[in-house]
Amino acid sequence: MSVMSGTTTPGATAPRTARPAGGAVDGRRRRLIGPETYEMVFGTIYTGLATNMLLVIACLPAAFLLVATDIATTWPALVATAPLAGPALAATSAVFGEFSGAGSATPVRTFARAWRRYLGRGLAVGATATGVVGVLVVDIAFFWGRTAGAVVIPVLATLTAGTVVTAFLTLTLLPERPAARLRDLLRAGLFLGARRWYLSAGILVLLVLLASVVTARPAVGLGFAAAPLLYAAWGAARFALRTPAVPDSPPRTP
Repeated sequence: MSVMSGTTTPGATAPRTARPAGGAVDGRRRRLIGPETYEMVFGTIYTGLATNMLLVIACLPAAFLLVATDIATTWPALVATAPLAGPALAATSAVFGEFSGAGSATPVRTFARAWRRYLGRGLAVGATATGVVGVLVVDIAFFWGRTAGAVVIPVLATLTAGTVVTAFLTLTLLPERPAARLRDLLRAGLFLGARRWYLSAGILVLLVLLASVVTARPAVGLGFAAAPLLYAAWGAARFALRTPAVPDSPPRTP
């Protein structure tokens, strides 16, 4: 009697399907680390390094003073060149906004276009903030060690911190609301910064950390630390500047 197809004789073992060793693992690895992951990583690194370079170029006089001179003696020149940070920070915010929205950015083109567009208003914000902070710092130095300083200095220090944060929030808003008047942007930065003071405190900590790194190690601060710290501060600023949606008013009952 012939054996029907599909049956097996007693004692015979069913054939096993051979599995390629490591094939599934290799496929899983290829799925976990694909071309998109490499593109995102290298795009992030490129955007950060390019942003650092563009910041140095946009603030070249101040960067030269930080790197090549003694700030203890050249601080008046550094104060005079500080307003250049205004349009540079506005252009940096434009690069961060493009990178956050699209996942990729063209930092050189975006930075150059935004810097040219917001040059006037960025310089106005930078000069105003520099002037106000300069006056407040002089007042703090005047009251330092005096009896009234215990009361006056904390108020002046709070006003200094508020000025710095308001200027940063305003420069963050420039690429978001390019058609808005500068007065309205300053008012929004002041109001929302005071309303979300906890985020303003985080922004201030990041900016002070960046300033301390740049002062202590200018090459490290300007070459590597600027973009990550500014991106963190920009993210907190974007969250602080979000206005809550106003619900529709309920219909009135007659």
